[in-house]
Amino acid sequence: MSVKRPLTSPYPRRPAVSRRRFLQGSAAVMAGLAATNCRQNLAGPPTGGGGGDGTLRIYTWANYTDDNLAAAFTELTGIPVVVDIFDSNEIMLTRLQAGGGDAYSIIYPSDYMVSEMIDLGLLTELDQSRLSGLENLKPQWQNPAYDPNNAHSVPFCWGTTGLLYNSEVTPGTPDDWTFLWDNQDALSRRITMLDDMRETLGATLKSLGYSYNSNNPQEIEAAYNRLLELRPHIAAFKTTGFENELLGGDLSVSMAYSSDAIALTLEDDRMEYVIPASGASLWTDTLAIPATAPNVDAAYQWINFMLDPEVASAAVERLFFATANQAAFDRLPADIQANEDLYPPDSVLDRSEGIVAVDTASTDLFDQFWTEVTSA
Repeated sequence: MSVKRPLTSPYPRRPAVSRRRFLQGSAAVMAGLAATNCRQNLAGPPTGGGGGDGTLRIYTWANYTDDNLAAAFTELTGIPVVVDIFDSNEIMLTRLQAGGGDAYSIIYPSDYMVSEMIDLGLLTELDQSRLSGLENLKPQWQNPAYDPNNAHSVPFCWGTTGLLYNSEVTPGTPDDWTFLWDNQDALSRRITMLDDMRETLGATLKSLGYSYNSNNPQEIEAAYNRLLELRPHIAAFKTTGFENELLGGDLSVSMAYSSDAIALTLEDDRMEYVIPASGASLWTDTLAIPATAPNVDAAYQWINFMLDPEVASAAVERLFFATANQAAFDRLPADIQANEDLYPPDSVLDRSEGIVAVDTASTDLFDQFWTEVTSA
């Protein structure tokens, strides 16, 4: 079953306003909001435990921060912000293991990666007495299984992974993952899949009726072979950067995170986002401090800044992700709260599953098969 915007119409289309213009137009609002409401939670520039020039360096997914957000934080604290972007949890992990943890003080790992990084000793155990606003989290994120009691991470946002398509050039409605295989000739070289091992192999597992989190080597190999069958018809593995091609009709369907897909559906009537009928990935992205972070004081201030309900709700309205902050959700306009692409109903969520860490042997298989598929 698809969750299609024409059926629900919870969020008005805004084809005349580009996302870039919308972000620019909200700059003054965001800065004023932050200056008025967050100052009591931020103590100013760090007085100890900083690194180098005192800059806060952040490693995150695309579209989770913007210049306005960074500027508002700097205005409040005097701390400069530099943001780098990663495309997958595995790329982020590799960067940290190669010494990137010495550069970044805030990272945004997903739920299953938090578990892996805790086991590897790569995350700081949080001093929760230094955090303000944890009580604002929705109940399901007060004590998540991937990080009990949020000991090493703070839930930031959540969402689904599905199919974003251009209805003008796509032959039918891609209501499930199998659509890609069933229509591979018609879609040939007009498909992109996420450059994310667990997501893309996980969706392929799901298309076979298996779990994203299979530890069965036969099932994982079956998913590899099925993805290999589709590989000649995939234009690219991309987490971002597919948008213009999709808008231009050069691509038909892109596997996408809901937070990225929704922004495009609001820009163009032809763009539709579908949560596959057999189920999708249900993910949580978090804020965490690397064990070797150079500026821990600034990192705590950033987390408190992002936990502020007014800052968080304004960011949701501008960047289109689903917040894990109940107090922020309560501040959102009714049309956003009712957007079923952003906040799917329980009937959709019940078919979805979170990605969790698999055993070492399965991780090795995922790594092996992913390398073979992406290098084919």
